[in-house]
This record gives sequence, structure tokens and C-alpha cells, in this order.
Amino acid sequence: MIEVMTANYAAAYAVKLARVGVIAAYPITPQSSISEKLAEMYVKGELHGKYFLVESEHSAMSMLIGASYAGARTFTATSSHGLALMHEMLFWAVGARRPIVMAVVARALAPPWNIWGDHMDVMSERDTGWMQFFCENNQETLDTILMAYKISENRSVMLPSMVIEDGFILSHTYEAVDIPDQDEVDDFLPPFDPEWKIDFNDPRRFGGLTMPDWWSEFRYRIALDQEVARKKIVEVDKEFERKFGRSYGGLVEFYNCDDAEVALVLAGSAVGTAKEVSDKMRERGKKVGVVKLKTFRPFPAEELKKLNDMVPVVGVFDRSYTFGYGGALYSEVRNGIYDPAGGALVKNYVGGMGGKDFTPKNMEFIFEDLLRIKKEGKVDKMVEWINIKDGTGRW
Repeated sequence: MIEVMTANYAAAYAVKLARVGVIAAYPITPQSSISEKLAEMYVKGELHGKYFLVESEHSAMSMLIGASYAGARTFTATSSHGLALMHEMLFWAVGARRPIVMAVVARALAPPWNIWGDHMDVMSERDTGWMQFFCENNQETLDTILMAYKISENRSVMLPSMVIEDGFILSHTYEAVDIPDQDEVDDFLPPFDPEWKIDFNDPRRFGGLTMPDWWSEFRYRIALDQEVARKKIVEVDKEFERKFGRSYGGLVEFYNCDDAEVALVLAGSAVGTAKEVSDKMRERGKKVGVVKLKTFRPFPAEELKKLNDMVPVVGVFDRSYTFGYGGALYSEVRNGIYDPAGGALVKNYVGGMGGKDFTPKNMEFIFEDLLRIKKEGKVDKMVEWINIKDGTGRW
């Protein structure tokens, strides 16, 4: 069934289709309409499970950890300061190996106050151990939530997932979305069946004290299972394509890259703009490619290493900044594709933060700059801020 809806409503329909058992909600702009839609579904008796309005995002994640221990499929959604408030419990969810799925409507962090989209909130949580999937459009938001449950709940993975959609750019923009039939989703996504859960007839201890001689081993096991997840992500994406006819590349999508002279790596809604600009520039004979980073955690380093053989120059566009050296995507991509024998030149572009428009013109500037670097054979500056108000449109 095709319906026109926002990405937030698409997320809510995915939760309904996934037959989630426990939803814990606390409103925050621009996520609120996910929780509101789910509340409406619950009142109408359309949801499979229980809906709880809690007193904070920290409480929401705490509740879901407990519900997951009891064997329930769980969901919440948040943004910005709400995600930051969860920080403590994000680590707990990973260490406890709870396969919670959470929609994060990416938004700037204050002050000064800003309710519009960028990636500072999600990038601030990249080291917690959660898997992170970025969505390009509304359809991808619905589909990724369904796939995230299948990946997270796999007994060889058992790690939580963030499904990330850009605030307002997707969350409040209407697009046509194909809502799968419930029977098809049930066939694709079986009920959650954890190996270990709370059972009063078989008492166990969960999350107890671990002495230093074992602590590193627990972290190491999470790292190993992140690698297992890399393979599961690809497998589930292919299975989803066979079932529903849509694929998102699993970890990475290479677009117009087969004969590209330069390529730009980016994540989220800006991918659509990059693809459009790439197509139009190719009509003028300029061979520019786009690399969509679908999965940021686990990081697809091996897949991105292919860029060294594909193009001499790689750009990375960030909607965040680490206040270290460049954006988070740039740091990861540069390290991931590093080749001691040489490899591609890499430059970082930072822009579109706090909801600031990042237009096709800005994207074309980046591609032209990458082509200039290819021609000159060197990078003039490693990090460049785009569309800053200094009178020139660049830093």
C-alpha cells in the first residue's frame, strides 16, 4: 500500500509492522510525531504491544532494557538532548546485549537553541557500541527499522541499533512510502526469541559485577560481534531485496563510481542531493561519483578501501564537527582507507549544520573542488567549512 507520509510516520508504521511488544516514549522535537502516532495507534488498538509515556529519555531506555531482559521486542525514539540524556543507558544497553531499536531524528545540540537537523547528537554517541544506520529518505526509514530488528536480534549479534533520519529534512517532509503487508513482514521478521531472558523458574543474574581480569574480554566480544553484524547487515539487506524489491547497499552504496574521477562520501538525506548533482554534472562530461555510507557502526572500512583503486581523490561531507580535526565521518573514512603505499587524497567538507540549507550549488562546489585537487595533485586544506557567512560562501 502506497501512502504519502513523513519519515516520522514511516518509522511509526514500521514499529507497528514489527509487532513491537514495549514502546517507551518521551517527546522531543523533531521526534515527537513518532511517539504521537504510536500513541494514536495504541489508543485505536492497532499496536501489538504496550505503550508507556515515561518521565524522561533516560527512563525510556532504562525501561526498554528491562523489558528486553523479559523477552519483549522494544522501541523508542529521540533527538538531540534526549539522546544525550540517555548516554549512560546507551552503554548499559550494549554491555547487557539488548537488541533495542531506536529511531533517532538527528538534531543540533544547544546552546544557542536550535531544533533543526545536523549529526552532532548521533556522532557524539558513536563510541557507545550501538549500530548506526543512516537513512536517505522516508521509505528507507521504514525499511531500515524492519531490517534493524532482524539484525539486532540475531543470536550471533544481540546489539542495539539506531536508525537515523535527518530532523525536519525527513521527519517533517512528505513522500510516497510503500507500506508492506503485515503477512509479508511477519514472514521476514519472526518473533523475538532470545536465548537468555528473565525466568522465575530458572533464575540468573544479569549485568552483575565483573572483575578486571574479565572486563576486557566482554568488550572484545562486543567488538567481535560487531564484525559478525557486518556480515548480517549485508545478508539481511539482500533478503529484504528479495522479499520487498528494495536494497540500500547493506553497508555502502557506490553511485556513479565505476568510471569516476573523484568521489564524495556522505550519509543521510544529503545523499539524495549528491546523487542528483552527480547525474547533472555527468551530463556535462564531469565524472563524479557518490558513496553513500549507509552503515556507520559497524564501520565498513574494507568496503571503503576500494576507493583507493577507484579514484585518486575522495571528499567526505560531514554534518558534524568533532572540534578535533575535521568531522567524524572524515576521521573514520580517512583512517579506514589509509594505505601506507599511497592511496587516495582525502579532503573534509563541513556544512549543513543546525538545519542550514545545503543546496545543489553547495554540492556542485564540492565536486568542482575535488576535480581541481585531482588536476593539481595536492590538497590545499584538509578541512573546509562550506557556506559560512564570511562573504565568500566558504571558510
